[in-house]
This record gives sequence, structure tokens and C-alpha cells, in this order.
Amino acid sequence: MTPPEPAVRRRRVDASMDLLTDLYRDALDPGYRSAAPRRRRWWLIGLASAVIGLMIGTSVADRLRAAPAEQVEREQLVQRIEEAARTADARRVRVLEVQEENRQLSADALAKDPAAAEVQRQLDLLGPATGMQAVTGPGVVLTADDADDTERRGSKVVDVDLRQAVNGLWRVGAEAIAVNGHRLSSRTAIRGAGDAITVDYRSLTRPYRIEAIGDPTALLQGFPGTPGGAWWAYLKQNYGIRYELASAGSLRLNADPGLGVRNAERKP
Repeated sequence: MTPPEPAVRRRRVDASMDLLTDLYRDALDPGYRSAAPRRRRWWLIGLASAVIGLMIGTSVADRLRAAPAEQVEREQLVQRIEEAARTADARRVRVLEVQEENRQLSADALAKDPAAAEVQRQLDLLGPATGMQAVTGPGVVLTADDADDTERRGSKVVDVDLRQAVNGLWRVGAEAIAVNGHRLSSRTAIRGAGDAITVDYRSLTRPYRIEAIGDPTALLQGFPGTPGGAWWAYLKQNYGIRYELASAGSLRLNADPGLGVRNAERKP
């Protein structure tokens, strides 16, 4: 018996197209196909970097061109401020001169009127306390300055620190006080303006010098026990802010030129 012949598998009609299909699909080398997207990404990154660099360069160039103009404006502003300060100083001196002339004229007129002279005497007694008259006498000087490490928080003297010192000196019997030469009165304000401290809207420069007329012994011994003295002891111990309180044999504090009579009525 003759064994049956094995079944012959029939070929697909389009089997001959498989080779052409593979060649079409894999026309690009696999290594090239994976490298191409990376090259495109690097090209985009390079383009973005160039644009950003151009923008930064343009900004820097504009800033450099504007710098000279800003410097000129800054110098002009500083010059105007200095001129205004000189004008204000000259006017303050003139105010003191006129006040002295008025006092002399008042004394001449009061010499003819005993009742008015008594009123003036009482006003003279109040003058040193109110700041309307210059005063001289012994006292103490409190010198304060920022800490050595000014980058540390709390290491700079601020307006509230000076107010604490002034209030402490008033508390132990100071009769007259001036801060950096500016006489204090009931109308005087010690304020902060940005990084500066002002007295009567005039900026102070370091170191800060507080002069107080009164009994030097009472002021020296009494100040540490006041809230102001405790405040400054804390600043010195914890923030390194420097201050020194010393006696002075003779001090002269000018009158506050900002004081004057605003309203007056003549009695019948």
C-alpha cells in the first residue's frame, strides 16, 4: 500500500509582497530612528537657549544705557536735599536770632510794668522745661550706636530705642534733653523714616548723642532702674547694641526754634 502524500501548504497569493513591505517599513535604520528625535530635542533646546540669552543681553544693555541717567538723577536729588537742609539750618539760626531780639525788647518793655514783669518771670521759670529757652548746666550724656554686626536682626538702633532712653532720663529728673543737638519739647516727635531716625523731621546720624541737664548723680544712678534703662541693658546684652552713660560737667542745650506763640489775646 502506498502511503498518502503529505498535504502541500498552499502559498498566499501576496506572499511575494512581504519582502517589499518590510523594506518599505524599515527604510530607516533602527539606530538612526532612535537618534533622530534626540537631535530634534537638542536643536529645540539650543534655539530656546539662544532666545533667552538674547533677551538677557538686551536687558543688560538697556540697563547699562540707563545707569548713567539714573546716576545723574540721584546726584541731582541729593543736591536738592542738601540745599534744602542748608536753607532750613539758616532759617533756624535766623529764628533763634529773632527770638533773642524779642526777648530783649520784651525785657525793656517789662521794666516799665511791674505786673507784666512778674508774669514774665513765671514764664522764664517755665522756659527751660518747655524748651522755649536755652539752658546750661551739668548733666549726663548717653551715647548709642549700632552693633558691630549690623547684618544681624535687631542690631540697629531704631526710633523706639531713643524714645525709651529719653523717657528714662525724664523719669529720673532730667530738666532738659536734646538728641543730636535737637532740643526736645512737648511738640517734638522722634520717629522712624525708612532706615533713618528723625527728630522734628530732621534725620539723625550715628552715633546718637542724648544730652540731659540735671543732677548727674541722680541721673547716673537712677537711669538703670527705669524701664528705659532695662530696655537698653537688654539691647546691649542680646543684640550687641552699644551705649554708654557718662556725666558731663557743663552742657548747653539751645531752645527749640519750632516753638512760638500761635494764639494770643490782649486782655482789656
